[in-house]
Amino acid sequence: MSYRLTLTDILVTTVIALVFGVIYKLWGPLYYAIKPLGLHLEQLIYGMWFIAATVAYLLIRKPGVGLLAEVAAASGEFIIGSEWGLAVLLSGLVQGLAAEMVFAAVGYRKYSMTIAMLAAMAATIGSLLLDSLQGYITDLAMWNLSLLVLFRMVGAITLAGFLAYRLVAALEKTGVAELVRPIDTNQFESQ
Repeated sequence: MSYRLTLTDILVTTVIALVFGVIYKLWGPLYYAIKPLGLHLEQLIYGMWFIAATVAYLLIRKPGVGLLAEVAAASGEFIIGSEWGLAVLLSGLVQGLAAEMVFAAVGYRKYSMTIAMLAAMAATIGSLLLDSLQGYITDLAMWNLSLLVLFRMVGAITLAGFLAYRLVAALEKTGVAELVRPIDTNQFESQ
């Protein structure tokens, strides 16, 4: 398998990113609708903002597509009017880099649910580091911060890990993935 990105890889990654960019934009109002419930319950859906990287990687399986997808999705969200403004671009970059580090750590050779979940966890850590640099979570009491971190991690593992994996597995079954790459069923673990 060639690890060189083709024009098709870049275009498919961009389409994936644009779809998720729209979803990201629509996710903001849902996030703010849940936020008043308290106890950081909105963090349980935060992981949706990490899903473009895992879906793109699981589908295309080449270096750089996770980062490209996350940055492009953040750009799409920004262009259509993100409530967070330019900050989404930095978030997309940090979250995409964190996920990409997991894919690189396995040599871009593993495509399991475990890898998707680890990438989601890495993106969560990246987002938390960025949030701490911006200062708004560092003032939380330890129990409150722990709850935020736990819920964000659970949401990321569920949405950007499990859901992303299941989505790509469903695409594999339909044959759509064959348009992007030949399917090697030995590479796609059915965990």
